[in-house]
Amino acid sequence: MKLIGIVLAGGNNNKMQNLTAKRAVAAMPIGGAYRAIDFVLSSMSNSHIQRVAVLTQYNSRSLNEHLSSSKWWDFGRKQGGLFVFTPTITAENSFWYRGTADSIAQNLDFLRKCHEPYVAIASGDGIYKLDYNKVLEYHVSSGADITIVGKRVDKGIDVSRFGTLEVDEENRITDFVEKPTKCAKCSHLISTGIYIIRRRLLIELIEQAASEERFDFVSDILIRYKDERKMYCYEMEGYWTSISSADAYFNANMDFLDPEVRDYFFNKYPDIHSKVDDLPPAKYNPGANVKNALLASGCIINGTVENSVLFKKVYVGNNTTIRNCIILNDSYIGDNVYLENCIVESRGTIASGASYMGEPGHAKVVVEKSERYRI
Repeated sequence: MKLIGIVLAGGNNNKMQNLTAKRAVAAMPIGGAYRAIDFVLSSMSNSHIQRVAVLTQYNSRSLNEHLSSSKWWDFGRKQGGLFVFTPTITAENSFWYRGTADSIAQNLDFLRKCHEPYVAIASGDGIYKLDYNKVLEYHVSSGADITIVGKRVDKGIDVSRFGTLEVDEENRITDFVEKPTKCAKCSHLISTGIYIIRRRLLIELIEQAASEERFDFVSDILIRYKDERKMYCYEMEGYWTSISSADAYFNANMDFLDPEVRDYFFNKYPDIHSKVDDLPPAKYNPGANVKNALLASGCIINGTVENSVLFKKVYVGNNTTIRNCIILNDSYIGDNVYLENCIVESRGTIASGASYMGEPGHAKVVVEKSERYRI
């Protein structure tokens, strides 16, 4: 194989509110059955990338547990494998990762020992399917030094949380603005955070950035060298989103209630793989009323669930109504509860008779201490 994979999964995002207080963004549950990092790992595995490194740092315990076995994504090979790298104190370095470029710099030995000529770099918070081989073919045929995977979004979408790209008629990148503050005239071709680059060039650029104490891959490498290096854009087709805010996370999960999106990820080849728990199927007791909802294994439903996504081991009490909500793993929703436009944090207990309502398009994050797990 010509590609090695690097997944950047070590950062925190304050726009996720309390959702990342105890887990990394890449470990966020998605679509009732997955974690965010499953999508990039599955795309790499389905593209026959045999060697993948995941760089973790912030709140990495649950993410490391999820990645404890490479068999779920078929990386368990004699040659290759899934490698998880956290910051390590050495004789030369005692820093945490100070940025995305620094996280790669602290693991350059991994790249030096590999033999694959190209590297695919991707963030762990994207929800998509991608054939990395097609991106590599485009990269080679265009003669690019760096290829950035882009996505055209509707003009009504706020692009201030993305990097925006300007390209010429040959798709060569002429401008790259990271998270623009003035978006009235911004390009709606955005960077998906996926890059292809020759391994030796990456090592050279990372070493140069490290020597100058520059730590961010986008601003200190991509934007800095955009006029010196040939950078091209490969436009992705199909579904793509990034869970870079609480609202974006809510909308990404609600998208799975769309039959077309659900069919795209659940039924169409290539598959999305994830760690599997041995749990019984969802149970609907007498009085349960479920409409247009995704219910994961282990759920027990006694009340009404409409237009919502419930993750594993969620209990819904009697006379309880849940509308337009995301209920994370192992939550207990008591009797006579009303929830609308909410995200309920995992392992939470919503007391009987409680009521929480968020605004349409701006979900309310509900974090309640679980009385079931006292230490």
